[in-house]
Amino acid sequence: MLLPWKDTTVLGQVVSTLIDAGVSEIVVVTGANREEIEDLLPENSARFEYNPDYANGEMLTSVKAGLKALDQKSQAALIALGDQPQIQRHVIERLIEAYRISGSKIVVPSYRMRRGHPWLVDRMLWSQILAIAAPLTLRDFLEEQSGLIEYLTVDNGSILSDLDTPQDYLQEKPG
Repeated sequence: MLLPWKDTTVLGQVVSTLIDAGVSEIVVVTGANREEIEDLLPENSARFEYNPDYANGEMLTSVKAGLKALDQKSQAALIALGDQPQIQRHVIERLIEAYRISGSKIVVPSYRMRRGHPWLVDRMLWSQILAIAAPLTLRDFLEEQSGLIEYLTVDNGSILSDLDTPQDYLQEKPG
């Protein structure tokens, strides 16, 4: 997340895209490299929440920390990846719009019949996410709630790509 991306960093690009798409509250959940991550983002661009359980390698603990940190007035949460700088503004805008118009409890982008990120979940379901215990994952949650999901078809695979390895970064990095 600290690697260069365009004129910022991988995480900086993600936060910038979220801001440009109109996301009103951004909570960045940190773990390793906490101080460097907090120092790299512009002031007032996001709030930070430390996940003391980050080392277990499971995204679920970070999502739980983020949900707990959100404002009590928040109606929904957009679950975005910090290592997905290629996510596109219009995809985020369409997810938010679909949620507002349809009232669906979960809105997930889909490309060629594959689920991607970010996805949106209504506050009504947060308690179920917070109650998930290992070995269950967010994938299990989505399977269990499949009847509540509205799939938003998108026209490119940016929702499927993140930067898990150095090879991913080199392949995706612009310029």
